[in-house]
Amino acid sequence: MKTPNLIDKHVGSRLRMRRIMLGMSQEKLAVGFGLTFQQVQKYEKGANRVGASRLSQIASVLGISVGELFESSGDGSPGLSSPVHLLAEPGALRVLKAYVRTTSPRVRLSIAKLVESIADHEMATKASTAKSGTVNRSFRAQG
Repeated sequence: MKTPNLIDKHVGSRLRMRRIMLGMSQEKLAVGFGLTFQQVQKYEKGANRVGASRLSQIASVLGISVGELFESSGDGSPGLSSPVHLLAEPGALRVLKAYVRTTSPRVRLSIAKLVESIADHEMATKASTAKSGTVNRSFRAQG
């Protein structure tokens, strides 16, 4: 399987973020162009490139210019740690909305520590798996 190009991923994440900001589903965006929602998913993940004419159509529906889909953080990279990119991650907006609904500073701190702990554990597991060449299935997030 081919690794997505960083620019394709960036354009896809910008597309996803704008679609989410408008409250538009992948299916609704897809129907307007005779596509499936799976094709929109592939565009958003950068797995498939968006042709110039389709990119123009999508930008028009999203109410932005094509250039806005290419804008970056300004440092020459696609801004992979920018808030826009982070919020385009699946589930990120859902977590943020739930976080904002909490009012207790202690609960908010606990949420942040929990998510950081899970991420740290996952990174450590991946690192040890890469070193040993085995798969560690001892930690599973409950969904």
